Amino acid sequence: MLISLDQMRQELYCAVVCDALDQVGLHHQSPRISIPRQSGSGLLVGRCKTTLWADMFHTDPNPYELELKAVDDCQPDDVLIAAAGGSMRSGIWGELLTTAAKNRGCIGAIVDGAVRDVDKIQTTAFPLFAKGRCLYDSLHRQRVIDLDVPVEIDGVGFAPGDLVFADSDGVVVVPRKVELEVLRLALAKVHGENKVRDAIRGGMTAVGAFEKFGIL
Repeated sequence: MLISLDQMRQELYCAVVCDALDQVGLHHQSPRISIPRQSGSGLLVGRCKTTLWADMFHTDPNPYELELKAVDDCQPDDVLIAAAGGSMRSGIWGELLTTAAKNRGCIGAIVDGAVRDVDKIQTTAFPLFAKGRCLYDSLHRQRVIDLDVPVEIDGVGFAPGDLVFADSDGVVVVPRKVELEVLRLALAKVHGENKVRDAIRGGMTAVGAFEKFGIL
């Protein structure tokens, strides 16, 4: 069963995707990343474009080199993943990277670290999820050290091309090897939840609805 990204955006949400991952035995697919500000609205769904970051304590001879390459290499429906180990040393994502990424078709960013220019990014309707904010520029403080490699955020793996979801509840990643099964289960649960909701609105008790449908 092929499911388009547009259909996922219309019918799914992060919590139900997490439930489907539980059903296939994957219980740690949502990093505990706080969300200080989310621009844009609705569900972000796309393919992981990964970057690995490191803190620096010396003068960078090639500032911004790999982060600019990562942005320029973005494809439509990519979500840029910045795995920075939760470092708050600098704001590694800002307005100019947002503008450049959007121009390449990137549809959002998930930053395991700090961001800046938040008010300006909000005006672009570019979904941005991050640990927090920091005014400092990344120059000589942090840099991208690798691109398009498997990375981790809070012990959760993100591989290039994996399906990633993000909304007001958080972030969840679906490995390619289980993608079709997880999407099938998630859609089935959404349809089941609609029946439960209608039944409760019609007067059925929560206990009765769970006994009948087995969905919570």
